[in-house]
Amino acid sequence: MTNETDRRPLSSRDTGWARSIARRLSSAAITPNQISMASMAAAALAGVCFWFSGAAETGPRSALLIAAALFCQLRLLCNLFDGMVAIEGGKRAADGAFWNEFPDRIADMLIFAGAGYGIGLPALGWAAAGFAVLTAYTRELGRSCGLPADFSGPMAKQHRMATITAAALLSLLEPLWNGQRQVLTLALWIIAIGAVATTVRRATRIVSNLRSQANQNPDPR
Repeated sequence: MTNETDRRPLSSRDTGWARSIARRLSSAAITPNQISMASMAAAALAGVCFWFSGAAETGPRSALLIAAALFCQLRLLCNLFDGMVAIEGGKRAADGAFWNEFPDRIADMLIFAGAGYGIGLPALGWAAAGFAVLTAYTRELGRSCGLPADFSGPMAKQHRMATITAAALLSLLEPLWNGQRQVLTLALWIIAIGAVATTVRRATRIVSNLRSQANQNPDPR
């Protein structure tokens, strides 16, 4: 639920299935803000599944990891459809800008913290969550400086969700090599380090673009 020029570029937005679902949601008594709120619920369920999977036996653990992966993807679908219903469906709200950003930050924390507790490394989970939030802060800082929104990676939101989803599914195979929580541990490290790299990249672009603008428009004084 944001301005057209500040939307994250997504190829899935132009697919037939996405447009069809968005039309149905737009015609229903569902608001974009409610879809954004639902993304937090999906993230909370993903985090709980990750957390409980750490102490579960093989069978229940597999079910919890699959559920966590599905809820992570449901979070992304909510992120896709809230904007489509708001803009394409013509249901923008005055407080839409808030609900476009705030739930995403909560969702990142719920998912990564839950995964961290599940593997017995809560500090790593919170680090991944904190650095994920920092990437968004840097993007919004650039916008506040009058620059276009920078959605670049290497660990933007869609990359973080792809990484943690893949890790949840790959963790199902850990019994084959007597592994235990190795895949999710590695995934959280990749997300944390990748988020730092993303933040540095976006921050560097902000400084470079601001300096370029200053050189093109020198102070006449």
